[in-house]
Parts: sequence; C-alpha cells; structure tokens
Amino acid sequence: MIDKDILLSKAHRVNRHVRRLKEKTPPTVHEFLSALDLQDIVLFNLQMAIQNCIDMASHVISDEGLGMPGSTNEMFYMLQENGYISQELAEKMVAAVGFRNLVVHEYAKIDLEEVYRISQDHIDDLLDYLRALLKHIGLEPEKQ
Repeated sequence: MIDKDILLSKAHRVNRHVRRLKEKTPPTVHEFLSALDLQDIVLFNLQMAIQNCIDMASHVISDEGLGMPGSTNEMFYMLQENGYISQELAEKMVAAVGFRNLVVHEYAKIDLEEVYRISQDHIDDLLDYLRALLKHIGLEPEKQ
C-alpha cells in the first residue's frame, strides 16, 4: 500500500524546487550566463526537483509491487506500463533523469544554455508528472 504522506511530502518538495526555479531564473539567457550564483541555484533546484520525482517513482513501484526496475529510466516506463503516467510523460521523465545524471556526474560538461532552456521550456514536465501520478493514486497535487 502506498504511503500517501511520503508521496505528498515529495510532491511538496518538487513544487518548492520548481517555484525556486521560476523565481530565480532570469528572463534572458544572457543574464543567466553572466550570473554564477543563479546558475548554481538553478542547477541545484533542477537536480533536487528531478530527484524527488525519481524518489516518488521508486516509492510507488516498491509499495505497489510493480517489479524490480533495472535502472532509474526503467522506473518511469514501469509507471507508464501500469497506467500511472502516459508514454509521452515517461519519455520526458527519462530525459529529465539523463539531465540529472549529467549534472550529478559530469558537471564540467554542462551546457549552460541548455540548462537555461530546460528551466524555461521543460520545468512544467515535472509538474505534469506530479499531477498524473497523484491523480492516478487519488491524491490532489498542490496548486501552483
């Protein structure tokens, strides 16, 4: 049985990190590229928001007995195969995991213009994931 309090706590953290991203990401890529502190804030909050989404997937898969994923990416495909999220959303979350892995493991290779683009164009993918997952479980996500 899914511990709904754990999921809601993780969802709250995702929302908090997304809010910080939206507050701290400057309006232009030029401003972002010239502000080291903002780069750190954006990277940290992206990493943490994605990690909490991963943690939620892991929790659901474990508590629902959906199987044993061979990788982090596979967790999102397992959720998709079991009706928790759409195929499109699973692909977006796999891309997010790839980005998170790049941030965590190969910091020197990060393309800051790509980071800015992700913070502007793809951050709502995480919120879509929250809504879909929580809706499937019968929980309401926080209002943004």
